[in-house]
Amino acid sequence: MFDIKSFFKREVEKKLIDVDDYIFMPERVEMMLEGGQLNCVLNSDGRVDIFYSKQGVTEVSSAARKHPFTAFETELHHGVYDDVIQDLIKEVDKIIDSSSKYFRRSKILPTTAALPSSSAATDK
Repeated sequence: MFDIKSFFKREVEKKLIDVDDYIFMPERVEMMLEGGQLNCVLNSDGRVDIFYSKQGVTEVSSAARKHPFTAFETELHHGVYDDVIQDLIKEVDKIIDSSSKYFRRSKILPTTAALPSSSAATDK
């Protein structure tokens, strides 16, 4: 026998699970973390962008919303995005700890000749 109630229940559940149709209220959470600035942004399409800046170096990563029916701050407090944040911190620290073999802070780069102004070029 066909159960109409369970059929409608399954259809409603399908609609609720498809989060691509939802628009989320954008949210932003900022905090200082390990000597740098961490910004976590929930976009209206459900994508989470995470920015980490330290000593002038910024690294960015995006993640899909993992628990769309949970408050964004609750997800952050439970460590849902900790793996992404840890990877960003490692990348920024790796860049800060590295150095170039071509550019050194102690080496003074030569200055180049000034370009002629546009009014001097049109006077000819």
